[in-house]
Amino acid sequence: MSKRIVMVAAVARNRVIGNGPDIPWKIPGEQAEFKRLTTGHTLVIGRTTYESIGRPLPGRTTIVLTRSPTWSADGVLVTHSFFDALSRAALLPGEVVVAGGAQVYAEAMPFASEQIISEVPVSPPGDAFYPEIDPAAWEVVEREPREGYERVTWLRRERM
Repeated sequence: MSKRIVMVAAVARNRVIGNGPDIPWKIPGEQAEFKRLTTGHTLVIGRTTYESIGRPLPGRTTIVLTRSPTWSADGVLVTHSFFDALSRAALLPGEVVVAGGAQVYAEAMPFASEQIISEVPVSPPGDAFYPEIDPAAWEVVEREPREGYERVTWLRRERM
């Protein structure tokens, strides 16, 4: 695939990204930053993440991954594998932005070229975790302190 694949997530110190359908923190401005980063692009998200949002996000094309052959929702494209999602995204506007949940992030990690992580300085209980970032494969290229979190940009190191 010639399009960049960017993973965008808010991640706690203990790698928690969610607890049931909820994000276990509220940080003013962080969701606005998510909107800024993703508008105009194609979002790839899992069904549970989509259902926790409850609607397609404006200004973005949304591809929802699900194992259910009968699941559908108005205003989104549905695929049943990460590779199908990438194939559809290749024909759509903007970059491919992977925005959760845990399983989708794990599937996207080997293909992503960039990760934009909001590091949240808490360790809440949760049942969804962001995958480990291998420092041999990734390097931090930018770290921006924000109110209540740090925005960290990781780029994939050159593959040997």
